[in-house]
Amino acid sequence: MRKVGVIGLGSMGKIHLRNYCEMPDVQVLGVMDVAQANLDEAKSRFGVAGFADLDEFLKLDLDAVSISVPTVLHFEVGMKVIERGVALLLEKPLAATAAQGSQLVAAARAKGVPLMVGHIERFNPAILKLKELAGEGLVSVDIERVGPFPARIQDVGVIRDLGSHDLDLLRFLSGADFESVDAVFSTTLAPHEDSAFIGARMKNGVLGHITTNWLTPARSRSIRVACKDRYFVADLIAQQVREYGPFDPVAKTYTVKEHPVMPREQMREELTAFLAAVRGERPLPISGEDGLCVLAAIEKIFAGGGTV
Repeated sequence: MRKVGVIGLGSMGKIHLRNYCEMPDVQVLGVMDVAQANLDEAKSRFGVAGFADLDEFLKLDLDAVSISVPTVLHFEVGMKVIERGVALLLEKPLAATAAQGSQLVAAARAKGVPLMVGHIERFNPAILKLKELAGEGLVSVDIERVGPFPARIQDVGVIRDLGSHDLDLLRFLSGADFESVDAVFSTTLAPHEDSAFIGARMKNGVLGHITTNWLTPARSRSIRVACKDRYFVADLIAQQVREYGPFDPVAKTYTVKEHPVMPREQMREELTAFLAAVRGERPLPISGEDGLCVLAAIEKIFAGGGTV
């Protein structure tokens, strides 16, 4: 039985909590949040103890915690958890800066504490199917992640919030680190940038392009992958994958194939993998070092782009 807790009960933290409560062999010892209304809701729905003070919460006999607080608090909260020797899953991005992220990774390594970063799209079955189908013939990846402005996010812009998902996916799908990255972005409605076009070249030559904004009325999460002889289009919300090619000279058209994908709740898959790693049954699927690579790319973007 794994004894877990959740720090931060915003929209993502509540999803962590619900999934933990539905998982076998998992006991939620408590949750921590500064808003009493969130603690009351957690107790009413799931019967879990609530704490408004982090130090009091960390006195619990915890095996692992999920941390879903604002990005600017990741370093402070993460370091306290690591000091207690508790395994942690930090929602993306790893930290507000690469320097803070590096300290978190170093502290976890020195303490022997498992540190995972919550880049949840790696657990999207459509992404896993693309990874399987594209193989080593990948040429380029084009991702669109857009939607309306989220009033809940005030501390970072769209690049750190939405773009971090897709910077991680470029590494995951290409199987390579960044060689260079740059972007153009603007601020229209938010205190931080709310629209961006990101371009990247990976060290194995794969090209990447990301379109992201908080200016689109409806959410869209799509990805287009070009290979040497095939082309894939995936809807990450519907979890669907379509393949085009190769060209049929007789029919004078490209063949089209729908690839069946078993729909899954990504958060459940992520937490299952995290706890399996905590038990020592498998490596962490997304390490602190993975999170650092994304932070390095983000900081390069804001520094004007170039070699990562």
